[in-house]
Amino acid sequence: MPRTVLVTGGAGFIGSHTCVELLASGHEVVVLDDHSNSSPEALERVAKIAGRPIAAAHVGDVRDRRALDAVFTAHPIDAVIHFAAKKAVGESVQIPLTYYDINVGGTTALISAMHDHGVHRLVFSSSCSVYGDTTTVPLTEASPAAPTNPYATSKWTCERILADACRHVPELRVLALRYFNPAGAHPTGLLGEDPHGVPGNIMPYLTQIAVGRREELSVFGDDYPTPDGTGIRDYIHVVDVAEGHRAALDHIDDEPGMVILNLGTGRGASVLDLVRTFQEVSGRPIPYRVTGRRPGDVAELVADPSKVAAAWGWRARHDLAAMCRDAWHFQQQNPYGYAR
Repeated sequence: MPRTVLVTGGAGFIGSHTCVELLASGHEVVVLDDHSNSSPEALERVAKIAGRPIAAAHVGDVRDRRALDAVFTAHPIDAVIHFAAKKAVGESVQIPLTYYDINVGGTTALISAMHDHGVHRLVFSSSCSVYGDTTTVPLTEASPAAPTNPYATSKWTCERILADACRHVPELRVLALRYFNPAGAHPTGLLGEDPHGVPGNIMPYLTQIAVGRREELSVFGDDYPTPDGTGIRDYIHVVDVAEGHRAALDHIDDEPGMVILNLGTGRGASVLDLVRTFQEVSGRPIPYRVTGRRPGDVAELVADPSKVAAAWGWRARHDLAAMCRDAWHFQQQNPYGYAR
């Protein structure tokens, strides 16, 4: 059933790709974004790809109750997909209180506004980082949470708040999607990852080196207990993540309360694996320098995505080479991101 969906952080990397999938499925999309790490241009490109515009774009902070009340009053919102948050592990170690303020404060303000306006469906953008420094992979949803940095702690705290809210508000439905490491870009080259300032994620750093904007990659540690000593992650194409959020809307009424699901490929790649694959796909050399471990990082995070496959039939469709190819295509088409 088509719905009117509020997407917080809808102009961001994952949010914009999700808006494309929602529009293609017939949903009406309302965006709330403060553009602290995004560009309004992304929403123009969403409309171009989807062949129709979003219903409305509001500029505002998700912690601002007056801004939230205005959005819920202006539109007949049926469900919310909540992306708006700060998301860099390294930065979170430096400014932990800011991460708690924005990520936890934004989530509590949002669910309070939803409750006041009679909206009880929420898809929450969580993270594999909540699993922390685990010795067992792949990770299932039953694996214990052990966050090792303020970003991960903020996501875990939000999950606990949402689970408790569901216990006290029986009509509330929450799907918390713990996705692993989104990468890539839309295959059209119109949408991609364009962070403000120095990229906190590895893929946009690689593409910016390849296009000549940065000199070399810092590899944070080569002494982890992994085959080549560098950290292993489950990289997942952003389009697969976006399709997972679209599917979540189809299944949000399947069960009462809160449900947690992993979104990943089930295949791990090390930092050096990613560098080699990107070099092969792009034909560009990627100079790198090994530095010390970054506080808050862990050795290996790889998903067991079997639960969502059994429940929804969802599976990641793109491999690491496709992520590198699409990310490089976006950077080639947009050497300086959305700024022309």
